[in-house]
Amino acid sequence: MPHYRAPVDDTQFVLHDVLRIADSGVPGYEDLDRDTTRAVLEEAGKLAGDVLAPLNSMGDAEGCRLENGVVRTPEGFKAAYDMMREGGWIGLDCDPEYGGQGMPHLLNSAVGEYFVSANMAFNMYQGLSHGAYNAIHTHGSAAQKETYLPKLVEGSWSGTMNLTEPQCGTDLGLIRTKAEPQEDGTYRITGQKIWISAGEHDLTDNIIHLVLARIPGGPDGVKGISLFIVPKFLVEEDGTTGARNAVSCGGLEEKMGIHGNATCVMNYDGATGFLIGEAHKGMRAMFTMMNEARLGVGVQGYAQGSVAYQNALAFARDRLQGRDLTGPQNASGPADPIIVHPDVRRNLLDQKSFVEGARAFALWGAFLIDRAARAEDAEAEALVSLLTPVLKGFLTDKGFETTVFAQQTLGGSGFTREWGLEQFVRDARITMIYEGTNGVQSLDLVGRKLGHAGGKTIMGFLDLVRGFMASHQDDAALKEEFLDPLDQATADLSTACTYFMQNGIREPMNALAGSYDFMHLFGHVCLGYMWAQMAKAAQDALANGSSDAVFHETKLSTGRYYMSRQLPATAMHLARIESGAEPVMSLDAANF
Repeated sequence: MPHYRAPVDDTQFVLHDVLRIADSGVPGYEDLDRDTTRAVLEEAGKLAGDVLAPLNSMGDAEGCRLENGVVRTPEGFKAAYDMMREGGWIGLDCDPEYGGQGMPHLLNSAVGEYFVSANMAFNMYQGLSHGAYNAIHTHGSAAQKETYLPKLVEGSWSGTMNLTEPQCGTDLGLIRTKAEPQEDGTYRITGQKIWISAGEHDLTDNIIHLVLARIPGGPDGVKGISLFIVPKFLVEEDGTTGARNAVSCGGLEEKMGIHGNATCVMNYDGATGFLIGEAHKGMRAMFTMMNEARLGVGVQGYAQGSVAYQNALAFARDRLQGRDLTGPQNASGPADPIIVHPDVRRNLLDQKSFVEGARAFALWGAFLIDRAARAEDAEAEALVSLLTPVLKGFLTDKGFETTVFAQQTLGGSGFTREWGLEQFVRDARITMIYEGTNGVQSLDLVGRKLGHAGGKTIMGFLDLVRGFMASHQDDAALKEEFLDPLDQATADLSTACTYFMQNGIREPMNALAGSYDFMHLFGHVCLGYMWAQMAKAAQDALANGSSDAVFHETKLSTGRYYMSRQLPATAMHLARIESGAEPVMSLDAANF
């Protein structure tokens, strides 16, 4: 059975030595000293390792089942959910006015990684609730907030988001679900939604569905979509649950992975719904959920890579196969552990360098969200909006790749269920698909985000990276091993931006054909920037008499690997971008 140990020291290093959160000036961060964050992280790690991780393979094997309209979650999930709820983890970063703990989003993201690594399918139940909470908190009326938020925060109720229908996914303008106005101000919701995560289950007393639908007579396309609260059980004036609403689970999807999470077909048969915000403005409210969800999915991507790497590393240390070419390392045994072999080392370092760089990138993204919200920093808001498709797309593509690399480390054992690596591969695969496929993320990045504010935001990012490099040019070791590779990669990113500016408007297909490579080029630069900052922090720690020199030396060695073996991929992506649309579009569709 696979194991999991929360990487508390790594998280602490990013929070305090790289991001320096206590000195950041973000309101609420002044309380996040090292002892406080370690206490929270260690408790989350215990829950993840001792409770959630042992349920992961069992939940995968058992899956969910639909019985008389009720979805039964795998054995042990209800007890684990109750522990999560009673511990206050569901409302960790929620508004204290509604029972939350009011902690920064950054800390919620950090512990979220641990819960995802331990049991991704389980964590999705509370993850969707958090998105519903945010949408209602941001766009709901005072009465809606009072009715729904306290129960969502405490976890006795859960939430969902209902977008996709059988005939439409990415193109939400094709939605057919109807919302007919009633004399009492409510709406009758009729239609079918598919692929609804946690749409029906037995973990909570009520499920609050957020549903996109059309009010008759509204504009066509996305401009005519509204957002509605449709509870499984209607809520009485005193806050208790009342009659069952006309919403039901029509079936469960048979999926490649995340078997422990119920992915439902939801039928709305004249269900009572309550409008959130303005009529025909539902997309704005829904994207409050979508943007958070996309950042959360980015965390899912590298978190699955993280747990897969941990198990691959343990196997590589124990598995005896062959001899080190430089001489036996296990002279008393029949063979050496496979970690002595260069190709296994390469594989493991590909995994390790990505996971640790991705963790820093994701936590930086969460930091920017807090800075935008808590410090009302417009530049931080613009930057995290630019980075969101990169966080989602790059971290899930590479996260899935990392689980495959980890599986490969185990050889034939990785292909069997006994060792658990094949589950990490299957579970990670969905992250590249849901909350907007990664192809859509790349189109959003190039088609919308890159040119926002006349390119001011991407130029601001480039200036940020260049400013860091300029401020440390006198550090010879940092310059040669980290800054020079980062400088070249940043130049590749800048050249790609110039290419799109010069060719994208005149020949839009050039931009579209290069968008996926641009997302990956951008992602590598972001991880290179993270590694350069981590290297500087590790150097400083060693210069100041580090109490854990091995930890900081390991950071430097891992960072050097990324800069020399992974970051040069930016040149390849740039070459693909500059080849334009012709190689992609020259083959007639009929000839594929």
